[in-house]
This record gives sequence, C-alpha cells and structure tokens, in this order.
Amino acid sequence: MRIAIASFSHETLTFCPEISTLEAWEAGGILYGPEALDTEGEGQGYITGMKAAAEGQEDIELVGILRTGWPKLTGYGSWITTEAFDVITGRIISRLEEQMNAGGLDGVLLALHGAMAVTGVPRPEAEIVRRVRKTVGDVLIMVTFDLHANEDVEMANAADAVFILKTYPHLDAHEIGETAGECMIETIRGGFKPTMAFRKPLIVSASVFQASEFNPMKHVYDRCREWEKKDVYCASVAPGFAYADVPDLGASVFVVTNDDRALAEEAAQDLHDLMWSLRKELTRRLPKAKEGVAQVIKMIDEGTKPVVIAYHDDRLGDGTHILKELINQGAENWCSTGIADPDALKLLQKNHKVGDKVTLSIGGWLEPISGESIEVTGKVEYLGSADWVETGPMGLGAHKHIDLTAALDLGKNRHVVLSERLSAPMSADPLKALGLDVDSFEIVEIKSRVHHKAYWDTWSAVDYPVDPPGLGPADLSILEYKYLPWDIYPIGEKYRR
Repeated sequence: MRIAIASFSHETLTFCPEISTLEAWEAGGILYGPEALDTEGEGQGYITGMKAAAEGQEDIELVGILRTGWPKLTGYGSWITTEAFDVITGRIISRLEEQMNAGGLDGVLLALHGAMAVTGVPRPEAEIVRRVRKTVGDVLIMVTFDLHANEDVEMANAADAVFILKTYPHLDAHEIGETAGECMIETIRGGFKPTMAFRKPLIVSASVFQASEFNPMKHVYDRCREWEKKDVYCASVAPGFAYADVPDLGASVFVVTNDDRALAEEAAQDLHDLMWSLRKELTRRLPKAKEGVAQVIKMIDEGTKPVVIAYHDDRLGDGTHILKELINQGAENWCSTGIADPDALKLLQKNHKVGDKVTLSIGGWLEPISGESIEVTGKVEYLGSADWVETGPMGLGAHKHIDLTAALDLGKNRHVVLSERLSAPMSADPLKALGLDVDSFEIVEIKSRVHHKAYWDTWSAVDYPVDPPGLGPADLSILEYKYLPWDIYPIGEKYRR
C-alpha cells in the first residue's frame, strides 16, 4: 500500500503589496522526497498525523513528494504568481508521475490550506487536485484544509474526501491529518467508502471573530461533534478567509460519511443552516487604536491586568498605530512584541551592540496604512539571532530560530521588539529568549487575531482586540474586492445596496 504525501499551502492576503513570487517560495524553503516527511523538531501538524495513521503497519509505505515552507516576505504574501503556482504544482505532478511509473500509488494525501489566491487561477486548490487527478487517475485523493479555507463545489467534485480543522487557535492539525490518513488506509483496505456532501453558506467574516472556543463558532463546532456521534465520520466547517479576494470566498461545509449519502446531506444542510442563522454574530465593531489603548490603560488603573492588546489587522508587520498610542498616552510596563523593520535591524547590527543607547526610526515603511514611522530612543538590550523550543500549545515542541532580532528598552519598563518580518509570539518563549521579564508587563501588544489566545489567555486577565487601519480589518466593507460573489453576506453587492 503506497500513499503519497504532498503539501503546498498558503493563506494569501491579496490586499497586501508584496507578491508571492517563485523566488520568495524558494527562499522560504521547499522540501522534496523523504525530506518532505521529516518533521523532526517541528512540533505536530498535518503530516505528523498522517504518519501516525500509518505507524506500525508494515504493509503501508508513505512516499514523500514535496512540502513548501512559507514564502520569504516581510508580511503576509499577496497574490501568488502564475509562474510560482505552475512550477511548484508541476514539481508535485512530475514526482507523482515518477511514483506511478515506479510501482504505482494507492492514494494521495494533500495537506493544503484553502485560502490560496493565484493570478489567473480562480480556484487554485481545486486546480491542484484536478492536476493530481489527471496524473493518478482513479487513485484516491484526500485533502486536509486549514479552518480559513475558501472552497466551493469545485473542490467537492475534485477530491474523494475533505477534512478541515475544528480549532482556532489551530491545535488539531495532527488530529485532522491522522483522521485523513486513517480514512485513506481504511478505504484502500476496502472497509470504508467515502461519501461526501458539500454546502456553501454565503457568509464571509473577519478572522478575529472566528475563535472556536467562543460563540458564534463554538456553536458550529459543537454541532459538528454532535453529528460525528451520529455516525458521521468527519463534519467540517470552514468559516473562510476574508482577505483573499477570490470567487469562492467565504464559509464552506464538507461532511464525510461511510457510504451514507442521506446522512451526509442531512448533516451538511443542518450545518449550513446553523452558519446562516449566526451570520449577524460574525461581525461587530472593534475599537480603533486611540480609543482601544485608552480603554486598556483605564482597565489597568482599575486593577484589571495584565492585558493583551491584539493588534489583529496588521498583516504587514510594520504597523505603528498601537506603539504610537502606548507612547503618546503615557503607558508604562509594556512590550510591543513585533515591529517588522529589516533596515532598522541591519542598521543596529552594523553600528551598535548590546548596551548602546540609540535613537532610530522604526516601522511605518511598507505601506501607508501601517501608520507613520516612529522615532524611539532607548538602550539595545538584545541584538542577534534567537533560538528556543516552543512550550506553548501552538507548535508545542518545535525548535524555533530567528536569524536577526532586537529588543529596545525605552525606560519605564517599556520594550519594543524588532523583527525582519511580521512576527507574533505564540507564547512567552520568544520574549524570554530575548531576556525579557514577561511577568513584569501590564500590557503585551501582539499582531495576532486568535492564535495567540492558546497561550496568552492563560497569562492575561483580558484579551483586547483593536482595529486600527490595517489590511486585515474587522470592518470588511472598507476593502475593495473585485471577485467576491454578489450575494455573499454582509459585503456582497446584494447587501451593499
């Protein structure tokens, strides 16, 4: 039993300025063959789960094909070029062809994302599956997706089965990979017949409102698990990724059963109807920078601390709106955990050392929406590379490395971390690696929507999202979409009239 595994994954923020070229993908790292299955030191993910499904079964051979890293850019990558998509997908196809000629395959497991956007390719993940299908014929193809997948009926028609995360923060990638692997193995053995139903609730929502342990999405995932207690093999709902301007934008429902079409259709329709009933709860106003920081300072003065400020809509990393307000409003005992500014870092590396007092301008350089560059004066308290092993829930056990980072002490226990690209600590570990006393802070500002909550909700008294100008806003109506469905709630033309 030979099962091929490949992964080509990207969450594309099409409103960002940096195009995801083939060169950026190559710089981010692409693994081939057996190396694509080597997850040592990475923590758990889809592929560790797929490997776990086959563990101890001597009649199963997993065949590594290709696995991409993340394209090396400052912030979120924008549109993937047609060249990058065709070349990387072509490498998957050519290696699958080699395996088909060398002894054949019984199945293909694809760890994709679902929110990929490619110039000239309207539904790239479905296109990947179609190209794989053309290569392997009737061989089983099963797909795992991130919870932020934008998919429609074309994916349902292309794949034999689809499995999607149920947690945000994403803590079940290993589990979903294992579920897909087990389904694949059982199907090849003849004990399972994957039967899938699909629905497309015409709803789009900002990521910051999609946390799985809080309503409204908690209602949805609780209902998924209820169906899985009623003989549904896997019930999946992806609320979608609002910041990819694509025709299949928004939520999707995939339900897999063992040869029970009626059950699959019933569950899919029920989950569709539930999502639609919750549509108004998936959007609300969030405070802007000045208002939000003022409210946080008030909370602290009244004894509610520490507070995490979730600067959720900065997808470039150079945003300065919150840092500006922390300084201007006189806040103390805080850490701004990530201003992406590679030039400022190189300047520090070239001309300074730890202990030096410096004055330099940081942030606000990549795109006007990020805010103005801010001049700060402080002591260099860390400068260089950083390494740690992740102890937080996100990426537990992963060995992390940063080539270049810095921390500046501005006095009054105010600290700024500089990074080369968009960065958000998923636990206190990366800050501790810089020598920062995390428990001395009353405010930690993180450029994250929900993932940080897996750890930081255990540390903070309040997680407080703010919505300064940014390319990942809570208010989706400010973005200029070109390709979204006319009847998608709440920003399609049907609802804008």
